[in-house]
Amino acid sequence: MVFVTFSSLYSFEDTSVPDIQIPHLDKIVHFGFYFVAAVLGFFSFRSRLKSGTSISKMITGLLLFLIVFGIIIEGIQHRYTTTRAGDVFDALANTIGAFIGVLTAKTIFSSKKRLNWE
Repeated sequence: MVFVTFSSLYSFEDTSVPDIQIPHLDKIVHFGFYFVAAVLGFFSFRSRLKSGTSISKMITGLLLFLIVFGIIIEGIQHRYTTTRAGDVFDALANTIGAFIGVLTAKTIFSSKKRLNWE
């Protein structure tokens, strides 16, 4: 989440990054950041909460954290940065990435298949 925060708030205007013209690349990046954060968060929470907490509570807490975090970052961009702008569609891309990331991790690693946690 430190990387996501830094990447969301740092101004890359003075860097010599090539200008790539891909439609909606910004939304794809937001989706990707939160997809990866959700999968890694799922791994982290699942390994720490092996007993006592249901997976549905863990997923709810993780999703709530990621959604609120994404909204806060967008608010900070809008209010406190001059080179970034908060965007509702960025927050939506964050949320969709978090949902699909958790769903993917749950489907792959919590089923009765070879990659089961137990």
